[in-house]
Amino acid sequence: MKITIYILALFFSFSAFSQNNQGKTNDAGRIALASVVSNSIDGLNPASQSFLKNKLNQITSKYGMGGSAMNERFIITANAQVVTKDITSTAPPMHAYTLEVTFFIGDGVDGKLFASTSKTLKGVGETETKAYKAALKNIKSSDPVFQSFIEEGKNKIIEFYNSQCDFILKEAEMLVSRNEFDAAIYKLVGIPEVCKECYDKAMDAVAPIYQKQIDYECTKLLADARNAWNESQDSYSAQKASQFLGQIDPNSKCFSDSQSLTAEIAKRIKELDQREWDFKLKEQQDNVDLRKVTINAAKEIGVAYGKNQPKNVTYNYRSWW
Repeated sequence: MKITIYILALFFSFSAFSQNNQGKTNDAGRIALASVVSNSIDGLNPASQSFLKNKLNQITSKYGMGGSAMNERFIITANAQVVTKDITSTAPPMHAYTLEVTFFIGDGVDGKLFASTSKTLKGVGETETKAYKAALKNIKSSDPVFQSFIEEGKNKIIEFYNSQCDFILKEAEMLVSRNEFDAAIYKLVGIPEVCKECYDKAMDAVAPIYQKQIDYECTKLLADARNAWNESQDSYSAQKASQFLGQIDPNSKCFSDSQSLTAEIAKRIKELDQREWDFKLKEQQDNVDLRKVTINAAKEIGVAYGKNQPKNVTYNYRSWW
């Protein structure tokens, strides 16, 4: 009876990059804003807080800056101030609110404000909460005031990357020196494609970092595979070794050593049981653009790393109002 272990080759699908077309850029390569609403805005209860955040999401989605992003340090937020609060003389009496809502875009980490705009909104309701929410309902993502507001914020973010690019690259180098490859890749692939000059520099830096990572991991996996095989050098240890060997990237420097160990194990299994060891290492793809494959593989690493980061980020924006 054969021991059959199927290890599928890893294939990467990739599409052409559009450097300056936001509409065709995926989440991993575009500017996106995280919608943030303070829980200490005067008169804003939890229900209205959630409602206001949805309004911010509608605005960013309208102008192509919504959804997730690799680097969510840039935020859109708002502050609402009660200008007037009255009781109408109607029957039944109604609550009437006038709010001054100011919208902000900026660097939520460094606390630097990039753009702001304000709207005066009115709402009437049977209760104060309903009146407040009725005023917020008048926030329309299609309002022309938001187009220039979003455009100004986007341009300031591009300026940020252009001015900070060398620092970002050095931070990535520092992370690599500590073997924190995922963090380094995450930092680099978080640079939006619309920031073309910095993006190109980052992608040039990603390839050698990714190579260092797969080489580093190959060394560890190969050692684990050898240890597993040397436990008993039988069918059981062969199966354990295959779990490590199957993870080795065919573009890593020690891949040839993994091939040698695979051949050694196969030979021993044949001697023991007179049967073939049906195990296949990952295979290198032919006729592909290795740079594109590498960049896409690195982006997958960056996305995975970002998803595992703490979501309860403390942003610095209270000085904006």
